[in-house]
This record gives sequence, structure tokens and C-alpha cells, in this order.
Amino acid sequence: MIALGIEGTAWSLSVGVVDEKDVIVLESDPYVPESGGIHPREAAQHHSERMGPLLKRVFLKLGERGIEPEDIDVVAFSQGPGMGPCLRVVATAARVLALKLKKPLVGVNHCLAHVEVGRWKCGVKNPVTLYVSGGNSQVIARRGRRYRVFGETLDIGVGNAIDKLARHMGLKHPGGPRIERLAREGKRYYELPYVVKGMDFSFSGLVTAAKKLYDSGVRKEDVAFSFQETAFAMLTEVTERALAYLGLDEVLIAGGVGANARLREMLSIMCEDRGAKFHAPPRELMGDNGAMIAYTGLLMYRHGIGTTLEESFVRPDFRIEEVEVVWD
Repeated sequence: MIALGIEGTAWSLSVGVVDEKDVIVLESDPYVPESGGIHPREAAQHHSERMGPLLKRVFLKLGERGIEPEDIDVVAFSQGPGMGPCLRVVATAARVLALKLKKPLVGVNHCLAHVEVGRWKCGVKNPVTLYVSGGNSQVIARRGRRYRVFGETLDIGVGNAIDKLARHMGLKHPGGPRIERLAREGKRYYELPYVVKGMDFSFSGLVTAAKKLYDSGVRKEDVAFSFQETAFAMLTEVTERALAYLGLDEVLIAGGVGANARLREMLSIMCEDRGAKFHAPPRELMGDNGAMIAYTGLLMYRHGIGTTLEESFVRPDFRIEEVEVVWD
């Protein structure tokens, strides 16, 4: 079976095509603001303008591989969570495509897709997943027929926190790779607010303190280094606590921030100390991408889950716990 998936919950517009073995085609056309952060209406306008050319590119590449549009078995789309205007563009495109191809439609939970594509490519069954992106930061594990969030941010996602600091330093979007490069050159650690409350955590105070540190004249490399060490230590602590509480022995990293080498290193060290295994999917599948939507849509469809046109409304606050998991 072959599935096409469209992702566009925020700034990343992406289309992926997968079968049950691997990713066939993955093409992306992200929205990059000229300045500042992501503007939902501008991002949605970008998605609307680029959707047609992006799909055309995908179908051309499929044709080169001998796959025709009618060979696609299911059309999947990111139904939420995410920015409403962006989600609506994606949902509309998916409906039109499904109707044109006369194929079933599957609305996919974006967070679930990050977890499932990681499980697929890493070959793990029931890990503790640290899901870290711009809008989300959660510690997730499956219990029974649902994924449960055992810890999460109380305010903003770690990716959002990094972007806020990067913008304050005059760095362009996306801030994550730029802060990571600066942090590698950091030589001195400055103590910053470390906020962990049970299984939850908070980044707003950390961002404010890091901004003040930068404004006081501290080298931007040292600010970036101090910020990363603090934020990632918080995430590693909560992940380790979830491992102990749940009695599991595998950790999966998911989401765009999971591409950060220092975060991976800290999690890997923690897992080694606990006798657990650390897993990370290929980098092209870490951030928001159409392949993860396609794969999860295919998984859901194979287990009898579909979305009617009437049910294909967008869900900006769609929680992973709302999805019943009927597959292993």
C-alpha cells in the first residue's frame, strides 16, 4: 500500500509518500519569515501559494519511479495540533486531492506521527518518547490503547524558547541550528533558572534570564551554551524520571529540536547510565515532514481508521491522548 501525507501545522510545508517499507518521496517548502517569528496568516498564505507546485514536484518524482497518482491508496493530512490558518490550507488540499483521486482520507494527529515514524524507522516497540519541537515539549509513553503524556511544558515549547532567545540575539529563523552552533563555542557556564515541577517543566523564566544575561554583555556563545545546558538538563531529568516510573528501557527522541547533537548526547549518556537504549530517527524525519503523516495515515488506514469529509475539520488543540491506538 502507498500513502501520501501532507504536513503543514506551522512553518514547515511538506509532502511525503511512503509504502510499508520505506519513504518513497519527501519534498518540503518551508515558510521562512523575513524577520521575527512565525506569523500564522503569512505562513498560511505561503502554504496556499506553494501547495500546488509542491504537489506537482512530488508527482513528477513519483512518475520517475513508475508510480502513477492512481497507485496511491490513501491521502493523509495533519489535522492538528497546530496553527489554525495553516491547518485549514492543508486540510483543504487533502480533501481536494482525495476527491480527485477517489481515495480515502485520514486525518492524523501531528504528535502521534512524530512518535510513530520514530518507532517505525528505529524498530522500537514501546519507548519513552521525548517529543521536543517549536510548539510542543512532552514526555510520552503508551499505556494500553492510548499514548499518555507523563510530563510536558507548563508554558512554551523548548523550540519556541530557543527561537525567542535567537531573535533577541538578532539571529534569523529558525533559531535552533544557530543557537546550537554558538553553544559549541561557549566556554563558560552561567547559572540560569532550572524549573522542573514533578514531571513538568517551564522555559519562560529561562528565556527571560538568558536575554538579560546577553543584554548585560556576556558573550553570545556563553549565553547559548548556558541556555542549552540548562534546558536540556531539565528535559533529560524528566525523561529519566519517566523511565524509572514506567519501568521501560528504551528512549526515543522526536521533533525538530531532537536534531540537536548536545541534547542527543545528554540523553544517550543518561540511557547508558540506566542500562537503557537510546534511539533517534534519521534527521530528515526529525522535524515536521510529510512522510511521518503519510506513514501514520497508512498505519491507521490499515487498521480500519478513516476520516469522512464531514470529520475532516481541523483541530488546533488536538491531544495525542485523544487517539485510540489499535495497532501494536
